[in-house]
Amino acid sequence: MKKLKYIFIFLLIVTLFQSVFVTTSFGANTADSNQSKTDATDITIYSPSCVLIESSTGEILYQKNANEVRYPASTTKMMTAILALENCQLSDVATVSHNAIFSIPADYVVANLREGEQLTIEQLLNVLLIPSANDAAIVLAEHISGSVSKFADLMNEKAKEIGCQHTHFVNPNGIHNKNHTSTAYDLALIARYAMNNPTFREIVKKTKYTLPATNKYSKADRSFNTTNDLLIKNTSKSKSNYYYPDAIGVKTGYTGEAGNCLVSAANKNGMEVISVVLGADITDTGLSEKFLDSITLLNYAFDNYEVKTIYEKNSVLKEVQVFGATKETRNLNVLVKDGIGIFLEKGVNTDNLQAEVTLDKLKAPITAGSVIGKISYTVDENTYTSELIAQSDVLPSNFLPILFRVILIAIILYLIYVLLKPRKKGRNKKLRTKNSKSSKYKSSKGRKRTNEYHYSNINIR
Repeated sequence: MKKLKYIFIFLLIVTLFQSVFVTTSFGANTADSNQSKTDATDITIYSPSCVLIESSTGEILYQKNANEVRYPASTTKMMTAILALENCQLSDVATVSHNAIFSIPADYVVANLREGEQLTIEQLLNVLLIPSANDAAIVLAEHISGSVSKFADLMNEKAKEIGCQHTHFVNPNGIHNKNHTSTAYDLALIARYAMNNPTFREIVKKTKYTLPATNKYSKADRSFNTTNDLLIKNTSKSKSNYYYPDAIGVKTGYTGEAGNCLVSAANKNGMEVISVVLGADITDTGLSEKFLDSITLLNYAFDNYEVKTIYEKNSVLKEVQVFGATKETRNLNVLVKDGIGIFLEKGVNTDNLQAEVTLDKLKAPITAGSVIGKISYTVDENTYTSELIAQSDVLPSNFLPILFRVILIAIILYLIYVLLKPRKKGRNKKLRTKNSKSSKYKSSKGRKRTNEYHYSNINIR
């Protein structure tokens, strides 16, 4: 009996806990993760090192010597831009030093900055990333860290934070140094990180930029064009053999030792990919291998993969009824806040995909837009998640639901108290014994009185 009593108490406590705190979870299945990847052996890549990744997951779609250590040239400037964006305000003003002007070798690209000239961080970032100005990189490095060497330390710390394992920077611009190295895969990680910054994304897709007049340069005639031919349309004023309509950046690079380098990003039908080619050359027909290879890789991605939209942003997941709400507001639409798109090979059936959905214990009041749960899918070891939010306000009906809960809790606590209250066995036994003796006594007295009564009524003759 004792065991049954404690089991009952435990169940009551669990019931009480669930009624107040517990959240609801359902549909916990994952998709099959053993989907085979498309065979990429039939594509031709000229460059000695390259990699292709999908941006949202970081999944590698194609690689060729992706971890081979090479010289990154001006693709280095992606990291310089990251640190400028994370350590400065765009409106901050930096001053061009003597070193920024005269430390750049004669055959490297510059923005024709003047010693003592003052420019905003935003202006410097534009000339850093669009025409690939090496003097702008030095100005940013000195403004942030005080010197190029200290800034290089900061670059290497950030590279490790991002996940780079084979990268070592010694300057902010990629001017050749035998100790200044990286890999195609590490540069893809850096580009993926940088493209999460809206300002970086906006700058690297531009094709032109003009510096305004400054304190040291009175004209606004310093205009620059992008070095990324994937972004240049064929028009009457410009011509490109490599225009790629879906390209959105990112950064070119070249030194004699590094060869031609290109980090590219493209977005099509909601899928974004990043390609990196290092050490490219010129074909026998005079075409640039870095652009040809990049186009081949981007086409391969979009021809064979897609992002399948499961839920659009703010789409309705389901309708639920909220406890304690008014009749007019109790039916609540649960929305998928950010939407969910799943990266897959083309042709993969998604009908059997099941989500894991967790909803809070819903009770009025609820504010429109408030987070009330989470939805996630797991496919090929990648997890796609979105918060769930309330579409509308949910108003409490009155105090009865609260009163009902209070009464329920009081009843449960009282039952627990009664079940746990100890019984005084010794006292009960004494009371039973005493009552028994008293009954016997009364019974015998009753019999005596009865006998006496009968006796007294006998006629004596």
